[in-house]
Amino acid sequence: MITFQNVILVITATTTSLIAGLFYAWTCSVIPGLARLSNVEYIRAMQSFNLSIQNPLFFASFLGTALLLPACSYVHFGQPISTRFWLLLISTVIYLIGVLGVTIVGNVPLNDSLAALQLDSATANEIAEARNGFENRWNGLNSIRTVAASFSIILVILACISRED
Repeated sequence: MITFQNVILVITATTTSLIAGLFYAWTCSVIPGLARLSNVEYIRAMQSFNLSIQNPLFFASFLGTALLLPACSYVHFGQPISTRFWLLLISTVIYLIGVLGVTIVGNVPLNDSLAALQLDSATANEIAEARNGFENRWNGLNSIRTVAASFSIILVILACISRED
């Protein structure tokens, strides 16, 4: 049945899956490809990626999901409290901490530090140190985001197929 609750649930599932897919694609294709690059090529590529991802389409889905999940949880709150509500609430917490929180507290500061590196004037040693201080930490944080986003969409899918008790 088409209701406001179901429409917001479908939109939330769509944005959550887009973000989970983005992090998954990075994990299984972009990161391994970047690992093959020289230090200069790696840093230049990451600087470019980190600039280009800051666009309205990305922000609409990334921040939109952070707004839609709690809104979706709220519109599915009622008495008695349903399984759908609990699934959405848990998905919200996982997304806000494991995706949004990790990005803000972890990945963005690493991106900013890498952006500050001037490749044209940096020595080979400075470039190598920058990559060594960035790559493994950033990849680890991205793995956390990938797992969190994946769990989040699984819970949203389960909410989609659960009965509204």
